[in-house]
Amino acid sequence: MSGPLLLASASPRRRELLAQMGLPFTVAPVDINESPLPGEEPGMLVSRLARAKAEAGLGLADPGQWVLGADTVVALGPEILGKPDNHQAAAAMLLRLSGRVHTVYSGLFLARQGLAGRGRVVRTRVWMRAIGGPEIAAYVATGEPLGKAGAYAIQGRAAAFVRCIAGSYSNVVGLPLFELDALLRGLPDPPARV
Repeated sequence: MSGPLLLASASPRRRELLAQMGLPFTVAPVDINESPLPGEEPGMLVSRLARAKAEAGLGLADPGQWVLGADTVVALGPEILGKPDNHQAAAAMLLRLSGRVHTVYSGLFLARQGLAGRGRVVRTRVWMRAIGGPEIAAYVATGEPLGKAGAYAIQGRAAAFVRCIAGSYSNVVGLPLFELDALLRGLPDPPARV
């Protein structure tokens, strides 16, 4: 067994989810350009970014350490909804998601120096109920939607807006745990667990 996993991400939600798995890890955020390429589909984007983050993290890893890169986006059809920078952008995104079905995509990639990496893309469909303007304004005023893909946190107050999902709940939070566990179990010399 190798040592703790290196998480190449600054996401507090990913840290919480990894801790929930009982997986020892260290954190080393990496800085990469996360802009979509022209015509890039959501699944392709998260796959590319997860791999780029993991590969950038290799330069910060100890010898033999596995590095996890991950990326999550919300898509309304082919359109990628990013993280809102302000209250107006958050309200506009929520209004667009109101009463509609959207998809949350996460890319995972595990890399280790000298070995071929492994990756996966996970999709979860999310059905939002209709959300009125006053509800959106009240939610946005909490500050919770800022910095969240699609302007909501399913694990927070926005849970009341989600009618149902098809797929991984933890994917919508930011890290699909079932799929990550499957990738980890398939590794030679996987990271130790507690």
